[in-house]
Amino acid sequence: MAKPSVSREEMQRLSSLSPFELKGAFIALAEKYAEGQKGKSTAHMLNAGRGNPNWIATTPREAFYALGYYALTESRRVWTADNLGGMPEREGISGRFDAWVRSHPELPGVEMLKDCVDLAVQRFGFDRDAWLHELTDSVIGDNYPVPDRILTHTEQVIRGYLHDELMQGKPPAGNQLDLFATEGGTAAMCYIFDSLMKNGLLHKGDKIALMTPVFTPYIEIPELEDYEFDVVTVSANKFAETGVREWRYPTEEVAKLEDPAVKLLCLVNPSNPPSLALSQRVADQIKQIVATKNPNLIVVTDDVYATFVNGFRTIATDLPRNTLLVYSYSKHYGATGHRLGVIGLHRDNVIDDAIAALGPDEKARLDKRYGTLTLEPEKIRFIDRLVADSRQVALNHTAGLSLPQQVQMVLFSLFDLLPEGQDYKDKLQEIVRRRLDLLLEGSDMKIAEDSARAGYYIELDLLAEAERVGGQSFADYLRSNYVPTEPLFRLAEQTGVVLLNGGGFDGPEWSVRVSLANLDDLDYLKIGHHLKEIFADYRREWEQSK
Repeated sequence: MAKPSVSREEMQRLSSLSPFELKGAFIALAEKYAEGQKGKSTAHMLNAGRGNPNWIATTPREAFYALGYYALTESRRVWTADNLGGMPEREGISGRFDAWVRSHPELPGVEMLKDCVDLAVQRFGFDRDAWLHELTDSVIGDNYPVPDRILTHTEQVIRGYLHDELMQGKPPAGNQLDLFATEGGTAAMCYIFDSLMKNGLLHKGDKIALMTPVFTPYIEIPELEDYEFDVVTVSANKFAETGVREWRYPTEEVAKLEDPAVKLLCLVNPSNPPSLALSQRVADQIKQIVATKNPNLIVVTDDVYATFVNGFRTIATDLPRNTLLVYSYSKHYGATGHRLGVIGLHRDNVIDDAIAALGPDEKARLDKRYGTLTLEPEKIRFIDRLVADSRQVALNHTAGLSLPQQVQMVLFSLFDLLPEGQDYKDKLQEIVRRRLDLLLEGSDMKIAEDSARAGYYIELDLLAEAERVGGQSFADYLRSNYVPTEPLFRLAEQTGVVLLNGGGFDGPEWSVRVSLANLDDLDYLKIGHHLKEIFADYRREWEQSK
């Protein structure tokens, strides 16, 4: 392969962009490559730069559409006129639903819908009429969300799902997890940072910590002029052996959290891009730090990839009083376009304690801010302040995630709690692991063995790999003669492969992120081969330079 047409200076300039923006330059080169290869077997671009999965959960979607069809029959029962229906009635709805199910055995999703309804009644002790009415009225979307934070039955179902999938079925005793349904994990991040600032729990210039490498918005948000936080990085920089990164956090890195000036810790668990669940060793160390050195530390954990690791345990289980839990349904269910997420906060928590301990001036300011909502604004909990702040307080009465979206979250959750949902989870885990094996087979690269690997992404340190296969002198040659993103420009321009630069995730500058979720299996074998070819080219150039 020849050197890329993009100049070194242009590479350096573009490398200042977010990886998701730099990706545009790679895509343009890859599309040009694909255009030049028309008619050949290598004609298509292989974009492994974004984590949008190429699978979807079909069965809970069928249940959702079946529920919509049933809801319309309920609406027409109340009021039938030209294109008009009425609001579904609660009284007797359970019996009418059972009759409808019996009369529509041919409709896709009906059996799954009934199984979900029955499971919720059995597990959560719901009144069947009240439960079915919430589902039926919500899927139509004819009312504002009430309660605005999350619907009553919906919260109980999603809480049960999070208990099972994120807490091994063993939630903290005596401390209820309250939920706020949001427009995906992205909105959850925005709401959390905004409300912590609005409530005087964070201020411009405050010290916060990031466990890196990490999803780039957690790096970029603190740098915005609204925040300008002083960021401490807790780096996963351990090596399993020479040239093989372990992507684990050394004890001395985690010890940075002992500083009580560190007010907030953000982590993605399992991590993005290394895709590893936090070890219990590190969770225990953070727990000990909170118990002894930094008791008011607020932890934000983004656990979107939790279901890709069996036996996953969120740090919200170990630190329920300190942790804001963010979860999104996007990756597991192939639902990025739905924008489905939740924020969880245990009822007894340090955030509400910190608000109660604010000085009189701050309390007066916040009483004024939330004073239109209640005569006792000081009693509004932080989880409910998040809801109000999401609508600038003045529009709190129309806040909340759309009701059809809440219904889809409920059906995703109940599907997971059924045997079919667990089979589906096993299939997803098998898919990403098979793709990882193919990538490694094609590239001849080595990664550390780790039972807590989610495998949704993989981060490969190319400089460490160079040291492993060619020794320190080969690694030094690459570092001295090339820009860290140069391999990505070569891949895009000369093979049509798009990957993201790991340096943009605050990982090693010479690392790359590969999404194992969005391409066909054999595409990862091809990407591996192309990475191997790139390394062979660099090695030839190195040998010729001696």
